[in-house]
Amino acid sequence: MATIGLVGVGLLGAAVAGRLLEAGHRVVGFDTAPDRVRALLNMGGEAATSARAVALASDAVCTLLPTLATVEAAVLGPDGVAAARKAGQVVIQMSTISPTLSARLAAESRTRGLDFLDCPVSGTSGVVARGEGVFFVGGDRAVFERWRPLLEAMLPRAVYIGPAGQAMVLKLVANLLVALHSAAAAEALHLARQAGLDPALAVEVLAGSAAGSRMLEVRGPLMVRGEYPAQMKLDLFMKDLRLIQEAATAAGAALPLTDTAARLYAAAAETGHGQEDLAVVLTALAALSPRRREA
Repeated sequence: MATIGLVGVGLLGAAVAGRLLEAGHRVVGFDTAPDRVRALLNMGGEAATSARAVALASDAVCTLLPTLATVEAAVLGPDGVAAARKAGQVVIQMSTISPTLSARLAAESRTRGLDFLDCPVSGTSGVVARGEGVFFVGGDRAVFERWRPLLEAMLPRAVYIGPAGQAMVLKLVANLLVALHSAAAAEALHLARQAGLDPALAVEVLAGSAAGSRMLEVRGPLMVRGEYPAQMKLDLFMKDLRLIQEAATAAGAALPLTDTAARLYAAAAETGHGQEDLAVVLTALAALSPRRREA
């Protein structure tokens, strides 16, 4: 069994740690939040004091961080993974970042003797904790094949997409669909409630019909209850929406539906819901029509 390093042990990092420990790997992690490190220790993992220290202790290092700046610092910074100078070590970059940064990190890693996989996850932390979801993988195909058994110890599918950056494009496409399907589910259930229907019944019936979707199944019950424990925090998802729009601009692709959905998510975030699940977009719709129309 290998020693796997994790830089970032938040919601997704903790889920990945659980999968690795269950598979019998040794896990060494670093996070700037002490409570997250304590949670890792309670799971059976070990703590390190920096990304560089994680790299020194590990065969492979996974980065699972919230922003582009923190990812870049974790890989290339003075106390980052590359600073450990372990030739042939692989960086498995799982955070959602820009395709441009993914390609640059891959190139910079190569110049420093490191292998690099652009490896975003399709699935929430809860999905990953259950051993579901998919890795989209970009980078050198030989590096992918070498580390494929490790990826498949975490999730059942790891699909090679192409050079570094291409997997991240597909992750942004996937998140575009998540954004639209979640907003569509919210709008549909908002109409059902405003029209006097039982929204719980609506979810049950619609999920098994031609109108069903994975987001309706996953987020519909949260919307019905009006409770939004974070599977994907809205604040983090706003970053993904910005990346989607930037990628669309670079590609010359018009995204009118995404642009509209982004405004709804922003409205929910601006009213203090940023730490809740993105299903909270329903509140933005409710604010547009606060009273149910009476027959």
